[in-house]
Amino acid sequence: MDVETILITGANGQIGSVLTTALRSKFPDKTILATDIREPAKADGDFMLLDVLDREAIRKAVADKNVRQIYHLAAILSAKGEEAPLRTWDINMEGLFNILEVARESHVERVFFPSSIAVFGPEAQKQHTPQNENLTPRTVYGISKVAGENWCQYYHDRYGLDVRSVRYPGIIGHQSLPGGGTTDYAVEIFHEAIKTGKYECFLHADTCLPMMFMDDAIRATIEIMEADIHDVKIHTSYNLAAMSFTPEQLAAEIKKILPAFEIQYKADHREKIARSWPESIDDQDARSDWGWQEEYDIELLTETMIRELQPKISV
Repeated sequence: MDVETILITGANGQIGSVLTTALRSKFPDKTILATDIREPAKADGDFMLLDVLDREAIRKAVADKNVRQIYHLAAILSAKGEEAPLRTWDINMEGLFNILEVARESHVERVFFPSSIAVFGPEAQKQHTPQNENLTPRTVYGISKVAGENWCQYYHDRYGLDVRSVRYPGIIGHQSLPGGGTTDYAVEIFHEAIKTGKYECFLHADTCLPMMFMDDAIRATIEIMEADIHDVKIHTSYNLAAMSFTPEQLAAEIKKILPAFEIQYKADHREKIARSWPESIDDQDARSDWGWQEEYDIELLTETMIRELQPKISV
């Protein structure tokens, strides 16, 4: 029998690159096929060039490689999305449709779709935003994620496709730089703190957003995909949370380790996006249904980021 394959789209991205490594470590008996539209900077395993807008290429890859699970991460993010709204919609939605259709036709066992706190708009409750809150986003990225959640529900109800999803908060990791999101400051700030000792933040000092350390995000992603099918009761997307903080609070944690660090604030267009999002998330359903529990708070996150980045960054 052919070896089972797990396919990852958008594998060169901030989350995709780390998830690929984690899956290869966790499932050494399976083929972890990383795919993207560009070659990775460093290939550590099976890789294939794959455009999520090319349904036939996806179909062929799934058939030829005995793909049983798909982690569909390819997308244009919030801040970048506002620069090219129609292209963002095409890539985010047509890419998802292609994955869902191929998965349905090819009897793929399970699909992961990443949603985001960007699904919430300014009308949503800001504190402890509930699972079933009003979804009226003001970005094309958020609109595409709401539509994607509903299509995942539809494919589950209509075709029995096992699609699983979480609404990521801002993700902070040391493995790579982020790729155009509104929460990117929370990664950039560590690089600049170590490199120059200064950072100019594109959000206001008191703009509070839900955040999560990369290790927790990867673990949550794999945990929901590995959960018993009867424990996954929400087929749009689960709220997911770990911590919430402002740039000012994060800077204060950094100064505990790097006392000379200085921060200035010069808000740009991303401030408006951030202000439309929740400040904290109620993720009780994820905790009760499939046992989600974060491991990192802001203090441990800050310590880990600085420890991991210092050897990599030349001052």
